Amino acid sequence: MFILKIIIAPVLAYLIGSIPTSVWIGRIFYGLDIRTHGSGNAGATNTIRVLGAKAGIPVLIFDIFKGWFAVYITNFFWIDQLTDNQFVNFKIIMAIAAVIGHIFPVYVGFKGGKGIAALLGIGIALYPWAVLIVIGVFLIVLIIFKYVSLASIISAISFPFIEIFLLHNNKILSLMLLSITIAIFVPITHKKNIKRLLKKKEAKFKFKKQNTK
Repeated sequence: MFILKIIIAPVLAYLIGSIPTSVWIGRIFYGLDIRTHGSGNAGATNTIRVLGAKAGIPVLIFDIFKGWFAVYITNFFWIDQLTDNQFVNFKIIMAIAAVIGHIFPVYVGFKGGKGIAALLGIGIALYPWAVLIVIGVFLIVLIIFKYVSLASIISAISFPFIEIFLLHNNKILSLMLLSITIAIFVPITHKKNIKRLLKKKEAKFKFKKQNTK
């Protein structure tokens, strides 16, 4: 039973993370695949850019929720054999599975988003206080520069410094390593955005939707 739980739980987290909110909303309500418009990314930012806030905000909320929920459901898989630290590691495995699902969703050909909203949900579950500060960093950068990609990158890079040095949450090694991994992972997933930023060709964020016709 122990081994079965260890196997089933991450698979379930992956399937939850795989729910392609933006793709399904685009297809059902607007008759288009969001991945063929705008930046081609199946995330909340591109959904807002292409379809407007009416579609994009629900996508953002649900993508955050699925990241949080994938970690939360570990409470239903409580395994007595695990120590507290091992249970934290179990939550991290669930978090990673959810992000993989968001980026490579099984339901729509393994072509999804960049995982930022799902990461935010995971952060709320694992690092609630650090995430509050990171959201502040994100909003400040977004308001000043108007680039979601830049705000995401700077927020991610600042995350481990906030978690480890500002809040002094350095007792659990796996959580520290995950925060550092996120700081590396997000810029890697935004390589194309970084190139566009350097060339000053990155689109600035607006709530007004584009004309998709």
